Amino acid sequence: MNNSVGNSARPLWAGLRALLVLTLACGVLYPLAVTGVAQGLMPARANGSEVTADGEVVGSALIGQRYDLPLDKGQETAAPDLRWFQPRPSNGLGTNSVNTRYKLILSGATNRSGDNEELIAWVTAAKAAVVKDNSVPGRPVSPSQVPADAVTSSGSGLDPDISPAYAQLQVNRVAARNHLDAAQVAELVDQHTDGRVLGFAGEPRVNVLQLNIALRELVNDAGPR
Repeated sequence: MNNSVGNSARPLWAGLRALLVLTLACGVLYPLAVTGVAQGLMPARANGSEVTADGEVVGSALIGQRYDLPLDKGQETAAPDLRWFQPRPSNGLGTNSVNTRYKLILSGATNRSGDNEELIAWVTAAKAAVVKDNSVPGRPVSPSQVPADAVTSSGSGLDPDISPAYAQLQVNRVAARNHLDAAQVAELVDQHTDGRVLGFAGEPRVNVLQLNIALRELVNDAGPR
């Protein structure tokens, strides 16, 4: 019987040792090594690509933000603050209706089939809003000028970038709302336009958060008018 107990104990002890060694190696040493390498070689990316302004973290270069006015009484959806460059729509954002204990934010997209009535309604309403919001006296915006990223969300609904075309479309409105020269604002967009990765991958893009930080500095430098 003792031999039987001993025979059973040996593989159990061997399994326990393997568990402890693998837990230490894979659960402690490997994550520490990866974290150390990441912090040493690319600390900004390892920490979430934080964007700072006036010494404070104001967001991440990887996650989009909205620039809206405070909600009015009885209003369900906040109106955009038209002093700022606006990001892509985030129609897919919502609260988690399954886990009611924690109201988790879910990301999503406006992608549907091309003949989906809900998508057509979204795009039609979004395009009309973009035309209305960005038309200024003497410089109307036509529906044909509205790029696709102005009326549809990204796959995640959290895209921090917009196309240069959408950024330029907003220049006259932003300039008028902030009492700035449109040429100055257009130059700001050019300065914050990133090209294709490695010269061929992806599309040119403008990070909205970084552009709006630069816009705020330009407004502050211009002073009250």
